[in-house]
Formats: sequence, C-alpha cells, structure tokens
Amino acid sequence: MNIEEFELERVQSIYENVVEYNLTESGFHPFSLQEILNKDQIATLLSLPLGYGQTNGSLELRDRISSYYENTDRSNILVTNGSAEANFLITWSQLNPGDELIIMQPNYQQIYGLARSFSVTVKPFFLKEELNWQPDIQGIKSLASDKVKMIALCNPNNPTGAVLNKRAREEIIDIAESMDAWLYCDEIYRGSEVGKRETASFWGEYDKVIVAGGLAKSYGLPGLRIGWLVGPSDSIETAWSYHDYTTISTVMLSQKIAAYVLSSQIREKIIKRNRSLLRENLKVVVDWVASHRDIFFMIPPTAGAIAYIHHTLDISSKELCDQLREQKSVFVLNGECFNMDGFIRLGLGSEKSFLIKGLELFDKWLNEF
Repeated sequence: MNIEEFELERVQSIYENVVEYNLTESGFHPFSLQEILNKDQIATLLSLPLGYGQTNGSLELRDRISSYYENTDRSNILVTNGSAEANFLITWSQLNPGDELIIMQPNYQQIYGLARSFSVTVKPFFLKEELNWQPDIQGIKSLASDKVKMIALCNPNNPTGAVLNKRAREEIIDIAESMDAWLYCDEIYRGSEVGKRETASFWGEYDKVIVAGGLAKSYGLPGLRIGWLVGPSDSIETAWSYHDYTTISTVMLSQKIAAYVLSSQIREKIIKRNRSLLRENLKVVVDWVASHRDIFFMIPPTAGAIAYIHHTLDISSKELCDQLREQKSVFVLNGECFNMDGFIRLGLGSEKSFLIKGLELFDKWLNEF
C-alpha cells in the first residue's frame, strides 16, 4: 500500500515552530490547566493512577460526550486520539478497495489521501466561492452511483469557515439515503461559531450517520489529543475493534481532564472565551483584507478559527507563503495544500496582539513585493 504525503500536515510540521509568527494555526490559543480547572480537580489529576484505562473511553467521559448528542448513550461513543484517529478509523473500517467515496472539497485532506491509499475511488465535490462556500447540489448528484459507500463532510468547514445551509444539508442527506451510503461528518469546529447559535450536528438526521468531534479546535486544547466518534452502536463497536489495532487507548490524564472540560460550566467558559477571541480577531482581519481590497477578497467565516482569503497577486500561493515566511518569519498556509491555488488560510484563534503584529509584517512584505 502506498501512502500519499499528507502535504498540509507536513508543511505545518516543518515550519510552524521555526517562525516568529505562525498565523495559520487552525485552532484557538491553547488553555493551561490552571486557567480551566480548580485546585481540587488538579489535585485529583496528581493522584490519578497512570494505567491504560478503558480502551474505548472512560464511562465518565463517554457519558459527558453523549450528553451533547440527542438520543445517544455511552454505547454510541468511541474516544480516540484526536479527531485524526477518528477519521482514520472510519475510513479504514467502512471503506474497501473498489468502493467509491464522495468527499467535500476544500477540506482537511486526511480522509482524501487515506481513501486513495486504500484503493478507494475518491470523487470530490466543491464548495463554491460564488455560492458563499455552499455546494452545487447537482454536482453532488452527478457523482452518485451504487458503488458509493460514503459521503464525507467537514461542517463547519476547514478551511472556509462556512456552515452548510438548511437546503444543502437536506439535499445531501437525501442523496446519501438514496444510495444507502454512510454520511460521515467531521464536526471538530462545532462550538466556534461567530454568532451565538451552535451548528446543528448531522447526528440523528439519518440512520447511517457517523460524526466526529474533539477538543483540539473549538476548545483550544489540542495537546490533550482527545477526539471522539458518535454513531450507531454496532458501527462504533466495529470502529473500537479497529482502534485495538491502532493506539489501543487514549491517555488516562487526558480522559480525566476531558471529562472535566465537558462539564457544562467549564465548557461554557471555554466556548465563551474562544468566541469572543474569534469575533475580535475576525474584525481585525476583515478590516485588514478591506485595506488591501485590490489584491485580497474574503467571505467572512461563519464558524471556526480560520479565514480563507482569495488573492490576485501574480505569484502562486505557495510562492507567496514561502516568501512571506523566509523574509518576514510569518507563516500562513498556501491554498495548494487544499488543491486550490489562489488562496491562503489565515488563523483567527491567536491572541489579538500577536495577530496584529503578524499582519503588520505581512503589510511590510506586501509593500516590498
């Protein structure tokens, strides 16, 4: 089996820790334990035996996760090492060589590359900038066949920050149902909306829906490496059996912290801080893009700590990002990582002063260019 290089992750891994200003981080500025846990909770962590724990996730944590999804119990939940493992397990357990996968683009490219490496035929459909990053439904319908076993989505979307509207959701569900195909949705950015209303999960909209979530993005806790799958109990049982062949279990400390985090009081505190940060930084970026309207255009994101910006400079996005990084030590992600030249992804989750300073250096590069 030949694995394609995961360009997005490789580019980030090479450069994000060697620049002064990483402006492409796709989550929020991370919390410390002291910011979110009380002294008694921290004391409990210090005395916690560091065993394996329950490999599919502690009862406490699965109950907490289940409380955020209607008509579920712990049998519908599998705790994973980040949503990346959740994506891997579903791709591996639900798709076979010769199957077809319809997948949203642009997107976090993990499932796209994995499925191709598993000899699955990948059939992309695209969110359209001219449709405010909504899909062309007829385009999705044209990809339907009896070989399609899954439609994969990312909603809210990485990198556009768009949320599927009601019509698109209903049409996609109907298409999946017509093929008796799984609908798998990466929902890692639920909870990071610009407005107050949380994006509705696809869970429960159709019998063959599986969704993924986690603490890395909307919660600002990527270092815990806690993700999860929510699905029909038999499918979750199958994914668990595949999980036995990958990482076996998640870290006991992370599971305990995650259970604390997903209590209603701490979750509310985290979401409130991150949405405030998002709104402040989005205003900064909207104003910055407007000040360069001759070369930049952006449809403001509805959710997620990311902005996807269209540029008209007479160089590729990769060249733009390489020069900016090499000359000003500012890192933004090029659109080629999403198979879309002409775009850059800018993070909105950093501290405001950090973002402003990075954009000032971006301005200096633009003036020199």
